[in-house]
Amino acid sequence: MIAKMVYHVPVFGWMLKEAVRGSGTAKVLFLVNCVLMWLLAIVTFGYPAIILPALAMVLVVFVLLILITTG
Repeated sequence: MIAKMVYHVPVFGWMLKEAVRGSGTAKVLFLVNCVLMWLLAIVTFGYPAIILPALAMVLVVFVLLILITTG
């Protein structure tokens, strides 16, 4: 259900759907587009565009560490 909602996001949704269901080339192009969008955000917004993904990854790493240690 969440995947369907994400697939309905105007630009990002169809790229993600194509990356999930498409060929290997579509997956590579999706990753390239994500990196280019991140670089564009860095050029546009500067330092916060670098810091916010790093802060989001802190939460992901904490959750992974908790899952690993609980067994």
